[in-house]
Formats: sequence, structure tokens, C-alpha cells
Amino acid sequence: MARFAVLLRGINVGTAKRMAMADLRELLSELGFDDVRTVLNSGNAVITGPEEEHAPRIEVALRERFGFDVRCVVLTADALRTIVDGHPFADVATDGSRMMAHVLAAAPDPARLAAHDPVALDPDRAVLGERVLYQWCPDGLLAAPPVGGFVEKHLGVAVTARNWNTVTKLYALL
Repeated sequence: MARFAVLLRGINVGTAKRMAMADLRELLSELGFDDVRTVLNSGNAVITGPEEEHAPRIEVALRERFGFDVRCVVLTADALRTIVDGHPFADVATDGSRMMAHVLAAAPDPARLAAHDPVALDPDRAVLGERVLYQWCPDGLLAAPPVGGFVEKHLGVAVTARNWNTVTKLYALL
């Protein structure tokens, strides 16, 4: 059994896709996961389960239970550790709520990445890591270039963003 971080995209942001975290915990427990804990109210959880691909099964269960499509990214403890350890802006990112980790559902195709480099949108404040695009947004995410949307459009990889405070909370629970 292994620990995983579950990141649901777009949960409890605005008025769409509203979900109580108690309902998410119940669903994940019903799927057979142990030690289920949610983090904040925005579709983050840590779970214990077998080492296999969990995202598709969680996405289907969410659709069946709640009636909406939710993209799910599941990270192993090692993958999340790699993201935390790779933080390229630790010396300047003084506010964890403005330091973003755009987590990629899969590694981008190298040829597409060569043709469409998302870092070029924000070269001084964005760095591509392993399944993550780091972005320091000193003026806030809404004022920063939309690197996550660029990745989805040009690289064909789903992305869900978390601020650094949330990333480190998830990591501490793993």
C-alpha cells in the first residue's frame, strides 16, 4: 500500500462543481482507499491504496455520484516530493499563496513541448519541472500569464493548479 495525493480540478471554485469534502472522503473510502483525509475545501485529498493508476476510477465515480466531469490528478508521495524538492523560486517566492504549481496529468510530448514552450510566456517567473510547471506570481495568479491554459491548449495535457501553501500541506500529510 502507498500514499497518494488526489487533486481534483475546479472543485468549489465559483458556483459550479460544489462538493462537500465529507462527501469526497466518503466516496474515496467507498472506492476502497484507507486513511482518507481532505485538505482545505477545494478538492484535495490524501489516500492510501495499492500502487496502480487511480485517476480514471475516481473520475468515473465522481461523474456517477455527483453528475459532473472532474479531472483528477493523482500523485505518488515520491512525485509530490519531487515537486516540493524542485521548487526553483524558494529564494524569492515569499508568499506561498502566490507561488503556483501547475500539476500536469502526464508528461508532455517532447516534440509538442519543443514547438510550444510554456515557459516562454513568463520566462522570468516560470520553470518546467517533472510533471509540474512552477510559476511565481508576485502580483497574483490573475495578473500572471496563463501558463496552465497554454499547456492544455498546445501540449494537450490536463493541468490543475495549487498554490504552494496547499502543496506543502499535502506533502506534510503524505
